[in-house]
Amino acid sequence: MHDLILKNGVIVDGTGRDRFRGDVAVRDGVIVEVGEVSGPAKRTLDAEGAIVTPGFVDIHTHYDGQVSWDSVLAPSSINGVTSTAMGNCGVGFAPARVEKHDWLINLLEGVEDIPGTALAEGLTWDWESFPDYLNALAKRRYTMDIGAHVPHAALRAFVMGDAGGDHTAVPSQGEIERMEQLTFEALEAGALGFSTSRTYVHRSRDGANIGTLTASAAELLGVTSALKRAGKGVVQLISDAYLTADDDFAQAELDLIRQVARSTGRKLSFTVQQTDDAPDRWRHIFGEIEAMTAEGLDVRAQVAPRPIGVILTFASTTNPFFIAPTYRDVARDSTTEQRLARLADPEIKAKILAEHAHIHPPGMAAVIVHGFNRMFRMSDPVDYEPVESASLGAEAARAGRDPADYVYDVLLEEGGRRLIYMPLINYARGNLDDVYGMMSGAHTLYGLSDGGAHCGTICDGSFPTTTIGLWSKGSKSGFKTPLETLVHGYTQRNAAHVGWDDRGVIKPGYLADLNVISLDDLQLSPPQIVQDLPAGGTRLLQTARGYRWTVKSGAVTFENGQWTGETPGQLLRGAQAL
Repeated sequence: MHDLILKNGVIVDGTGRDRFRGDVAVRDGVIVEVGEVSGPAKRTLDAEGAIVTPGFVDIHTHYDGQVSWDSVLAPSSINGVTSTAMGNCGVGFAPARVEKHDWLINLLEGVEDIPGTALAEGLTWDWESFPDYLNALAKRRYTMDIGAHVPHAALRAFVMGDAGGDHTAVPSQGEIERMEQLTFEALEAGALGFSTSRTYVHRSRDGANIGTLTASAAELLGVTSALKRAGKGVVQLISDAYLTADDDFAQAELDLIRQVARSTGRKLSFTVQQTDDAPDRWRHIFGEIEAMTAEGLDVRAQVAPRPIGVILTFASTTNPFFIAPTYRDVARDSTTEQRLARLADPEIKAKILAEHAHIHPPGMAAVIVHGFNRMFRMSDPVDYEPVESASLGAEAARAGRDPADYVYDVLLEEGGRRLIYMPLINYARGNLDDVYGMMSGAHTLYGLSDGGAHCGTICDGSFPTTTIGLWSKGSKSGFKTPLETLVHGYTQRNAAHVGWDDRGVIKPGYLADLNVISLDDLQLSPPQIVQDLPAGGTRLLQTARGYRWTVKSGAVTFENGQWTGETPGQLLRGAQAL
């Protein structure tokens, strides 16, 4: 007898081939029959009118802290994800000496906007080395499987002490060899790969650059030689190459990426996005990746399916007035309710607006503070391709009002909990045409959701839902991608990149990770502000409509978006063979 049968669905099997109608039978956590299935089952789910896909594989998340206190791992799990890789961008919580616990919390709070109070209360710290960390996670169960990279920033601090957090500090040859040895030991224990960060955007809570920002070629090549020695693992990184207008700097970063890929002989992926300052840099990068692959290197761009959108609100982390001294005074050491009450005071408002007029920060912060034509009320369902005529700046102009004053009043709506959507990255031309270009690249991976991070600022753990829901139907410009291609990108292609060859395909012998989706109903609701982190920490949580069931290793984990209480997921140690 089968444990589970999904009947009457349209199967999009993850390989990219044409969809077909059929049933799927599951026994002992594995798919055993597809198409016409035989025999009874303990449970049968009717997938009539729905598509059946493999569970989604999200290779870019930051659940490194959350996994020590939470089994559900939302928002990824409630958006069809059944396997995920964390420890990206060089940040994480292992290896970690006791005296570095607070430093790592400070770093993650700044880089990934995870409340430090939540981390301080929630992290169990029953580890020191990276193998210890994996052993601690192996004792827990989750709604999805998890794998972890060795994070360069934590590794550097573990070996170099305080100097490891200073990007101008150069490690000695002995320290490089020690980092290489620890990386090798981590890979042998089951680390998925090695990750690092080379972006000025990544700063600690105190504003310090991440220690890996300017790591030399000698350091990177020395540490990552562990992957070649082990004969396993992948490299993941983020570099400022995509956001710079400096051609020479971008080329130097890409040359370094080529060196790492060549010297390790392993698969490598890195972040590629579009900024206003360098709107066509991604095309240059794609050309370089094409050249690398022609050389025989396995290098991929991780791309996003929509803008990286900042959520602006008085009830969470970021808004156009967050730099104003009076706003900071109000926000400091006050509860959300106290802050909202004070911000509604006309005198407080007047002070903040007066200060705001003289604030002109550099870089992307300038867009957050003054980009009123990029600010939109969040709709239900969310519109991820808004037009400028619908912006708050345009509304203010039509009303004949100062835009800052107008936006302040909008933020006071709904008791101060109004959410404003700002497409900050991947929206330089006010549409998704370039996003489509990036997603359609020959050497891309769907990633960058950052699930588990940016708790009060960004809510992109729902990327898989946007990928399937928006692009299978088409953008406002008319660009559209076949459903089979989209599903392949978020299943077999991502899984194969990190070596998880036992999943991502609906075929006998593969892991029974499955989604049953009513495609016509697939939509994203606006994020909600919830306080469910340890120590009452606040985060944005976004739910989706259209997922009938999510199945992990044969167990139904979610039904109509609600967790069933099942936790069949576990730690994955490295690659997984079919």
